[in-house]
Amino acid sequence: MITVVIPHAGLNDGWLSALLSGWSGGPVERVVLIGPESSIGDAPIKVEQVVTDKPFSGAAWKGVLDSLGDGVMLCVQDEVTMSLASLKRLSKAVCSSGATMVYSHFVQEAADGPKACATNDFQLGSFRDDFEFGPVTAWSCKAIKKALADSGGLMDSDGGAFYDLRLRVSAVGMPIRLPEPLYTRPNPDDRPTGKKLFDYVDPRNIAAQQEKERVVTEHLKRIGAYLEPVFESPDVDGDFPVKASVVIPVRNRIKTVADAVKSACEQAADFDYNVIVVDNHSTDGTTELLQAACKKYANLVHLVPVPTDLGIGGCWNYALESEQCGKWAVQLDSDDIYSDANTVANMVKVLEEGPYAMVVGAYRMVNFDLEDIPPGLIDHKEWTRDNGRNNLLRVNGIGAPRAFSTKVMRENPLPNTSYGEDYGIAMTLSRRYEIGRIYDALYLCRRWDDNTDADLPLDVKNRHDLYKDRLRTLEIMARQKLNGGGSCGCGE
Repeated sequence: MITVVIPHAGLNDGWLSALLSGWSGGPVERVVLIGPESSIGDAPIKVEQVVTDKPFSGAAWKGVLDSLGDGVMLCVQDEVTMSLASLKRLSKAVCSSGATMVYSHFVQEAADGPKACATNDFQLGSFRDDFEFGPVTAWSCKAIKKALADSGGLMDSDGGAFYDLRLRVSAVGMPIRLPEPLYTRPNPDDRPTGKKLFDYVDPRNIAAQQEKERVVTEHLKRIGAYLEPVFESPDVDGDFPVKASVVIPVRNRIKTVADAVKSACEQAADFDYNVIVVDNHSTDGTTELLQAACKKYANLVHLVPVPTDLGIGGCWNYALESEQCGKWAVQLDSDDIYSDANTVANMVKVLEEGPYAMVVGAYRMVNFDLEDIPPGLIDHKEWTRDNGRNNLLRVNGIGAPRAFSTKVMRENPLPNTSYGEDYGIAMTLSRRYEIGRIYDALYLCRRWDDNTDADLPLDVKNRHDLYKDRLRTLEIMARQKLNGGGSCGCGE
């Protein structure tokens, strides 16, 4: 039998009755509403209410989970339209496969008509709290009971119960994706991806984010991937031509790269530094612009790589391996500029104080005309020395600008991609080394139509999310191996 659990902040009149009427005569035994008191009317299926203003609190969910019998729990988190046939399909997939949880594709209503929405496969590294299951998930009650028995029950939280539950259940067995559209949901959030991207650093969400950090930290401990705040000291010394290099990978950014080069070449450092622009075979006039800039700036190095298959990460590796690269490598994207002439000096100062393998600053969001736009300052203050590298597995970024030890980076090349390469190397380095932080705005990050994440189609967003989940999977496995005392057999 099926228990349907519906957490909500208030139900629209008629939706529940219509949904349950379509399910009458089926395998649903009871429905549990968690949220404000609702008018139920004559429902064809037994309905219970857990009245609360915190529908995802640990307290509310503990009681519901304790009341589960055998069979399947169906969680519905939006006012979806779903047939009895789809309900049976999801629940039978749980029962026949023995999966801990099953989710599916769905159709989403939109102003320009319904749109098919595919979901990604869940994997070990699918830690982020915004993993898109869709609003309907089917759970094995047996798996829920085992997970709670093994781990001691849900944490006390105001809004982290669902996140806590799915991490605990995933430790019993991986959720399974059913690649079929089984229901339709209303459009919940039509903001572009470039705006949704920063929800987790919005100061208004800090209490919820701290709860989720506690949830994921405990999960890492349960699966043997938690790292204590004990760090190795990086070997950063070597023979370098200058103390620092600003690295700017670029391809076809004629609108912005001149500003970036000027910002980097005119830094007020009291040490020798250069600016290495890796021009990834531009075709829009960027190459000619950089050739002219080299006549103006003696500290500008213009490199055109021999390979033609490099992503941003590959361009970074090309700069780091070049004989012109300095002891410290400081990031600047070709769209962006430093906030003032002291950015490079400030980052090098902190790198040397560590010494750190990597330092990350803060930045301000601006439009193309450099005017502040929401959310403003992105400082990633959720990072702490004690737990930052554990919490990094939950969030999708680490901040900017970034600066690195060139020697350490030569031993740890970036992935040759144009998305997630910075996140991947941050996880790799933080596994062994302490990451230095600067919480002042050192950088102006331009948001404009040509940004790679300004407003992504669903298939591209899914591809990006899947890749970062894979990076997290590899990192979790590496941390589990490290904690188990294992050797990788390659000298590390």
